[in-house]
Amino acid sequence: VMPACLLLALMLLVPALSARQERGLIFNLETGELCIQSAQCKSGCCHRVSGLSLARCAPKAAEFQECSPKSIYGVYYKCPCESGLTCDADKTIVGSITNSDFGVCKDPR
Repeated sequence: VMPACLLLALMLLVPALSARQERGLIFNLETGELCIQSAQCKSGCCHRVSGLSLARCAPKAAEFQECSPKSIYGVYYKCPCESGLTCDADKTIVGSITNSDFGVCKDPR
C-alpha cells in the first residue's frame, strides 16, 4: 500500500515542482515591490528616491526621461533606459562616486 501512495504523491508533486512561477519572493518582483538589487526586478531596475529610502522595483526610463548609466551597484536613483535607448550622462568616476552621473534617455539613431 505504501509504494502506491508514494508513487501517487510523486506523480502529483513533479508537475507542481516543474511549473515555472510567475512571481517569486526574491526574484521576478513586480513594480513597487521592495528590492535589494536590480536583478531581482522584472523591470531590471531597483530604484530608491534617497539614501535613506527603501528601494523598490521601478520601470526603466523611457525616451527623454532622466536616467543613470548601468552600474555595478544594482540600486539606482534614476533607472537605466529602456532597451534600444542610451543614457547620455556624465560617465566619469567622479560622477558615479558623487551620484551626479544622471542623464537623459535618447534614441541613438
